[in-house]
Amino acid sequence: MGSSWKLADHPKLPKGKTVAVVVLDGWGEAKPDQYNCIHVAETPTMDSLKKGDPDKWRLVKAHGSAVGLPTEDDMGNSEVGHNALGAGRIFAQGAKLVDLALESGKIYDGEGFKYISECFEKGTLHLIGLLSDGGVHSRLDQLLLLLKGSSERGAKRIRVHILTDGRDVLDGSSVGFVETLENYLAELRGKGVDAQIASGGGRMYVTMDRYENDWEVVKRGWDAQVLGEAPFKFRNAVEGVKQLRAAPKASDQYLPPFVIADESGKPVGPIVDGDAVVTINFRADRMVMVAKAFEYEDFDKFDRVRVPKIRYAGMLQYDGELKLPSHYLVSPPEIDRTSGEYLVHNGIRTFACSETVKFGHVTFFWNGNRSGYFNEELEEYVEIPSDSGITFNVQPKMKALEIGEKVRDAILSGKFDQVRVNIPNGDMVGHTGDIEATVVACKAADEAVKMILDAIEQVGGIYVVTADHGNAEDMVKRNKTGQPLLDKGGKIQILTSHTCQPVPIAIGGPGLAPGCRFRRDIPTGGLANVAATVMNLHGFEAPSDYEPTLVEVVDI
Repeated sequence: MGSSWKLADHPKLPKGKTVAVVVLDGWGEAKPDQYNCIHVAETPTMDSLKKGDPDKWRLVKAHGSAVGLPTEDDMGNSEVGHNALGAGRIFAQGAKLVDLALESGKIYDGEGFKYISECFEKGTLHLIGLLSDGGVHSRLDQLLLLLKGSSERGAKRIRVHILTDGRDVLDGSSVGFVETLENYLAELRGKGVDAQIASGGGRMYVTMDRYENDWEVVKRGWDAQVLGEAPFKFRNAVEGVKQLRAAPKASDQYLPPFVIADESGKPVGPIVDGDAVVTINFRADRMVMVAKAFEYEDFDKFDRVRVPKIRYAGMLQYDGELKLPSHYLVSPPEIDRTSGEYLVHNGIRTFACSETVKFGHVTFFWNGNRSGYFNEELEEYVEIPSDSGITFNVQPKMKALEIGEKVRDAILSGKFDQVRVNIPNGDMVGHTGDIEATVVACKAADEAVKMILDAIEQVGGIYVVTADHGNAEDMVKRNKTGQPLLDKGGKIQILTSHTCQPVPIAIGGPGLAPGCRFRRDIPTGGLANVAATVMNLHGFEAPSDYEPTLVEVVDI
């Protein structure tokens, strides 16, 4: 370990206390009403933190510029949230990086674009990704710009494989997005480019699984996109999506896979030898599995049947440690010197835990998009397998209690100076749009927090409880005056996406130094301020270029 990693001691905060850092996923702060599942749920532990000492509870920003996203209209997400929580500084994130690369044209000068463009003369360019303006995984305007730039730079035959959203945007908005894309493809055809939609399906059922939770999701995408095989065939994507949405209980997120076929029933765009493929999503977590399917020769997760010899690139590199994919159009943010790395270099023994769907958030994203340990002797990461094959509202308690038990045991073992945990329920169940299930989810998350805080009490430690972005606190789409929006049938329009609400942060525990409180001179703090705060609670000063700490020690 180099001396550059050495942190100065904090003048007023002692070392040696066990610190629990608890991240409640999708737990924002909003006005109390019947659509605020956190308010409706029995959450005595979190309520007690909020109603306790006003100097030990506050709100921080978890969206927009506070987490490196382009505008204040950009809702936060788990990846950028955990990057900010772990890094202690604000880095330009996926969407912003892609915007800058497209705006400047730099994307077309990079190694990744040059690599795929060598297929343009004889092959087809395939673009696969989420068709949405939600801005969490992808953006429609970026897709249109990439179509334009690629066609201007020699792509003569283009096929788009769409994944409908309904999660980061309103359910039902898919039809409008497909119409917008079809209109643009028609313009390209008018300029002599053979450009068409080739296949599609809902994001939670086709292609976009994460953390190896359900490989069948990726297989359905592979079958449609590569093999040209799906349970539904349509001549036209707009009519196809409308028809699939007409089925009982249909939703954009879970539309079955389909292919577009010509008049003879032949698929218009399966991926074949000599083609180029780009996954257009900038967010990593739901692209890693499909990237493995395209890139790994010794892939064994499902039978690919046919593995075309293609040139594949991601919009970004989705896993820096795995170097996956090996080619990408836009370089990811280079997040160095994360708080986790500093603390490990200063001897802090660390335990990180979540269930599968959020395990990468308290490890990979927290550590600056880096897989693996900084020091295996000082760190232990525990992943609890998530339920698979069901939607999360079916088992809304998820693995919250199991996570709580693991973290409790880690605290009581005395082996660790820091325990770091993500409790996923508010986000994963909130995304289903099931209000009743989300209420159950919030209660379970609160029970897990209690387990952890009780253990901290026993060992004389300190806790930091916060969140990465909002979700469960507002489950309805609202108009400009804040009233719930109704559909044509008079029913409320459920909100399944994240929100732009602030999130709470609370500190406490018997190990907290007397006079330690939240500062009053950082009214608009954000998630990036949390890293310096946690470092202080471990008895260290944060590096000078970190966002300032939220805590101070006053004489009492």
